[in-house]
Amino acid sequence: MFSPSQADVRRFFCEVYRKQRSGEPMQAIEVLSAEWIKEHPEFHAELADLEGALSRVGQANPAASNPFLHLSMHLSISEQCSIDQPPGVRQAVELLMARLDSLHDAHHVAMECLGRMIWESQRAGRPPDGQAYLEMLRRHATRD
Repeated sequence: MFSPSQADVRRFFCEVYRKQRSGEPMQAIEVLSAEWIKEHPEFHAELADLEGALSRVGQANPAASNPFLHLSMHLSISEQCSIDQPPGVRQAVELLMARLDSLHDAHHVAMECLGRMIWESQRAGRPPDGQAYLEMLRRHATRD
């Protein structure tokens, strides 16, 4: 299992952004990351400053979003959908996308559900509950 450090994640996204701007060839995961980076121009300045990003490792700012966590969650949800794990997540995100008319917005709702599932898991000291996550997604996808 791959367990990158915060610094590794920051280096990865900053490097993808650099390659994207310079037109360099990218691996498949980098291409997917670049697509999500394009969707978030508000993160571009931070992604352009690798040294600054690395200097802020471990510095939580509750008033600001964390572009590296945010982009990592986009990648996680993309991967979940590509392999349909937990089973049914692809359909739930597709329904949500149809309801919201936006894959990007559907991902943001899925991020809220994923974050809540992780928070509840950590708070209770239990493994993440994929079924609870899926049920939250389905509720969002099917409500009026």
